Amino acid sequence: MRNYRNTPCEETFTCKSCGALVTPEGAGTRHRNHCPQCLSSVHLDEEEPGDRASACGGVMEPIGVWVRKNGEWAVIHRCRLCGALDSNRVAADDNPVLLMSIAVKPLAMPPFPLGRLEINQNISKENMHAD
Repeated sequence: MRNYRNTPCEETFTCKSCGALVTPEGAGTRHRNHCPQCLSSVHLDEEEPGDRASACGGVMEPIGVWVRKNGEWAVIHRCRLCGALDSNRVAADDNPVLLMSIAVKPLAMPPFPLGRLEINQNISKENMHAD
C-alpha cells in the first residue's frame, strides 16, 4: 500500500460504512481520509498520519469532535475492530448536520440522570445560604 505521509492522496474510494463513492474533490485538503457523508474512515495508519502501516483495516466510526488550538474542528474516530482512537481534521464538504449531531451528543445523552442536576443545584443553593 502506498505511503501518503508526504504525498497527496488523490484516490477515489468506496466508503466501507455507507457505500458512498468518495472522491478527493471538495475536501479542501490534499489528504482525504474519511467519508464526507457518514464521516467514517478505515483504520489504515499506525504511527503517523498517512503511513498506511496498520494491518487492522477496521471501520473507524466517528464518536466525537474537538476543536484544535487554531479553531479548526477535527473528528475523533474509534476502530470497531481494535478500539484504536484517531483524529482527522474536518473536510470542507463534510456533512454539517452529522458533525453538529456528534458535537451535541454529550449534551443530549449525559452520563448521569438529568434529575441529578436539579438536586445538585439545590444542594449548592443550600450551601450558599448556610454561609
